Amino acid sequence: SHYSTQYCDGLRGALVIYDPHDPYKKLYDVDNEDTVITLADWYHVPAPAFFRTLQAGAIPMANSTLINGMGRYVGGPSSPLAVISVTQGRRYRFRLVSVSCDPNFDFSIDGHTMTIIEADGINVQPLTVNSIQIFAGQRYSFLLFADQSIDNYWIRALPNVTGANFDGGVNSAILRYKHAPQQDPKNLTQTPCSNPLLETNLHPLDDPAAPGVPTPGAADVDLNIGIVFDPAEFKFTINGAQFVPPTVPVLLQILSGVKTAQDLLPSGSVFTLPRNKVVEIAIPGGTLGAP
Repeated sequence: SHYSTQYCDGLRGALVIYDPHDPYKKLYDVDNEDTVITLADWYHVPAPAFFRTLQAGAIPMANSTLINGMGRYVGGPSSPLAVISVTQGRRYRFRLVSVSCDPNFDFSIDGHTMTIIEADGINVQPLTVNSIQIFAGQRYSFLLFADQSIDNYWIRALPNVTGANFDGGVNSAILRYKHAPQQDPKNLTQTPCSNPLLETNLHPLDDPAAPGVPTPGAADVDLNIGIVFDPAEFKFTINGAQFVPPTVPVLLQILSGVKTAQDLLPSGSVFTLPRNKVVEIAIPGGTLGAP
C-alpha cells in the first residue's frame, strides 16, 4: 500500500511475475516462492507516530532490519531468524526485493558470490559480485551456486545507519545447507566484500534504448524534473507540486467517468506527452533524500 504511511507499517510484499521465456532459465535449477528475499526496516511505533517526529526535525532509525519478515533488534531476545534452505550442488535464482521504508542496504551472503541477471525487470548481462547495495523499491535477480561445505552461512543486510553492525544476529538471516545443524552460523567474521556491485557495470541483455541517436538536444521532448525538499515541513515537491492523496480512490474515479489522467482528483502536475516520440528526462541530484 502506498496510501499515507501504511507501507512503512508492513502493508507491503513481493509480487513476482514469472517469465515463461526467461533467457537464463537453463542457468538455474530452483526459482520459486522460497527464493524470494525481501528486505525491510521495522519500527516499534506506528508510522504516523514517527512521521510526527520527522516533522519535529528528528529522523527516527528503524529498530530492526527484517529479512523475509524476521529479524532481531539491539537489546532484544534472540528471536528466530529467516532461514533460506539450499541443497549442495544446486543452482538457485534468488529474487532480492527492497521493501524498505527508508534505508538502503548492503546485501551479501558469507562465502558465496552472486551473479546478477536482472535489475528492476530488465534482463542484464551476467555480472558476478559479492555484495549488492539496494535501495527502496529496487529489485535484483541473482544466481547462487550452492558449492560450499554443508553448513550455516550469514545472510547480511546492513542498513545505511550510523553504527549499524551484525552483533547478536541483527541485520541478518541464515543460508542453511540441507543436513546442516539448525543453529546460528558459528563464523562471525564477514566475508570481505571486495567486489561490490557497480551499477555502471550492468548492461542490458537486449538494448531497450529509445530510437534515434543519443546526442544532446536530439530528443523530441526535454523534461526537467526539479525535486525540492522543505525541511521545515518535511515535504518534497516536484516542479513545485506536492503529492496529495486522492480524496476518492482512482478506480472509483474511473468508474465514475474520468477519462484522462488530467481529470483525476486532486489536480496536480500531469505531463502530457506525445505518442511515439523520444522524451529526455533530467533529474538533477543533490537534494537531501532524493535520487
